[in-house]
Amino acid sequence: MNVGEAADLLLNAEGAAKDRTPLTDEWPELDLATAYEIQDETLRRRLARGERLVGLKLGLTSVAKQRTMGIDRPLVAWLTDAMLLAPGDPIGTGLIHPRAEPEIVFVLGRRLEGPGVTAVGALEAVAAVYCGVEIIDSRFADFRFKLPDVVADNASAARFIVGPVRVDPGALDLSLEACLLQVDGEVVDSATGAAVQGHPAQALAWGANTLAERGLALEAGWMVLTGGMTDAVPMPPGATLVAEFTHLGSVVLRADARPQS
Repeated sequence: MNVGEAADLLLNAEGAAKDRTPLTDEWPELDLATAYEIQDETLRRRLARGERLVGLKLGLTSVAKQRTMGIDRPLVAWLTDAMLLAPGDPIGTGLIHPRAEPEIVFVLGRRLEGPGVTAVGALEAVAAVYCGVEIIDSRFADFRFKLPDVVADNASAARFIVGPVRVDPGALDLSLEACLLQVDGEVVDSATGAAVQGHPAQALAWGANTLAERGLALEAGWMVLTGGMTDAVPMPPGATLVAEFTHLGSVVLRADARPQS
């Protein structure tokens, strides 16, 4: 298997909404650098079919989530406009096994380029903070994967929505910003921004420095999802999820009532 073949397999699985075995089952020597090459190749193909790059997602920035998924470090992946939901939109059909996680979202006011970016420096590049919810949808059966698999799979990116409340980054302590997560009226989880690398700006700095290793930077105007604050919760057909934040407002997201496949 090579980079192009792996990109084909992943994009075909996504398009058909059919899961598959991890790449590493067939390509056990797949390493992290090659996995990012696959991720970048899938982005090139998305852009070629008319999608537009709008930002970056940081995955597995919570130590608890790393333990849950058996992964030992965070990762980065791409966001395009085709993944962005408008307020009131359902998550849509054509997904395999969607799960939702609340996030603190940054919109950058200027370019942020590593190496050597600190949390303080990263926050200075942020123009606005929002709440959000990401829908992840691994293309691998049962969310079973190793780190190179999930990196190649663009960190399971599928959909995301950004809340309506804009807050200045200096207006509150994001490490203390709390979120209460409900599904169909039942509280299923809660967390604060401290779950994200101790502070979401720390995750942002890590992302900038990690991109710099590949000669890349975060661009002005990009949205950055800083990572799930809680465990990702399943979104079965007909479910309604509410993510309510202390100061950043709330997001309501519904799954279509019909099957997702």
